[in-house]
Amino acid sequence: MADEDIDAGGEMLARLSNEMVRAQKRFFGMGPTEAKSYLVDDLLFIVMRGGLTTAEKTMLEFGQQDLVRQFRQTFENEMTKRLTDMVEEITGRSVCTYQSQVMFDPDVVVEMFVFDQSGSADARGATGRAQLDDDAAGGEATDQDALDQPSTKPQ
Repeated sequence: MADEDIDAGGEMLARLSNEMVRAQKRFFGMGPTEAKSYLVDDLLFIVMRGGLTTAEKTMLEFGQQDLVRQFRQTFENEMTKRLTDMVEEITGRSVCTYQSQVMFDPDVVVEMFVFDQSGSADARGATGRAQLDDDAAGGEATDQDALDQPSTKPQ
């Protein structure tokens, strides 16, 4: 397997997850408790669980889901260049467009990137094998220092 194929496999997916966790923690003040990246053809999905801030959780208790979603969407729109630059650097591919979606109960954020073209067949194969390999992290964030610990629900 060529170095390019290894870079397109589980190591690259884990790096994407770890870097997205670091970005979330740096810019939101809190990152997810879990993250995993999935690469399919020209699509990259980074799924993060946990990571709502205490203020966001409190607003959800007040029934303000739309306000929390609106803030998250506005914030992610402003973060587009930083996040797409990071993804392009790691993957070596150009991002055409990016979108983020936050969901509640369970707390899940999905970052979606569309590349200008699919990766090579060998790179797609390496990535697919990494995601299916039970013995590998398969794109999961592995940096325990970056991952936040689950917080307790405010009383």
